[in-house]
Amino acid sequence: MKFELPALPYATEALEPVISEKTISFHYGKHHQAYVNNLNNLVPGTRFENATLEQIIREAEGGIFNNAAQVWNHTFYWEGLGGDGVLKAGKLQEKINTHFGSFENFKEVFADSAAKLFGSGWAWLVEDKEGVLKIVQTSNAGNPMCDGLKPLFTCDVWEHAYYIDYKNRRPDYIKAFWGIVNWKKVEERLG
Repeated sequence: MKFELPALPYATEALEPVISEKTISFHYGKHHQAYVNNLNNLVPGTRFENATLEQIIREAEGGIFNNAAQVWNHTFYWEGLGGDGVLKAGKLQEKINTHFGSFENFKEVFADSAAKLFGSGWAWLVEDKEGVLKIVQTSNAGNPMCDGLKPLFTCDVWEHAYYIDYKNRRPDYIKAFWGIVNWKKVEERLG
């Protein structure tokens, strides 16, 4: 199976001023594309040659895992953006209120988790097998599916996600990031 870079669900300038078109051109056009290219070079002749990204993430190690997870993580990240940042009343809001007390409290805890993640990685809102919402961190190419968790939403805190626009100010990127979340898409991911 040949993997391809999925199209962005919006124009490259659609996330401005939060994420610039220049950042998108590097982050999506160069980094994300490189993970796709690397994966396509690594899987031929392996047992993952015809596997899905999810299967590779759950079963592979090393370079194959890293590149497959980064392809999946980035696609998931892009799909969760492009909205107006407003969480409308519904099942997701109810679950967030149940598990975090309020949407504002959830945002604070999530932002703190994303800001304090050491080095490169991801902050995630996940749902466990019992339907409980949790916030977890993964380093590097880590993905919560490896721990039996269902990803609902993520924030990429690798430096290439924000350095062009925010330099070393990760908390400023995270604060601005809330304004472009596509909560409708996140709610669709609920079990």
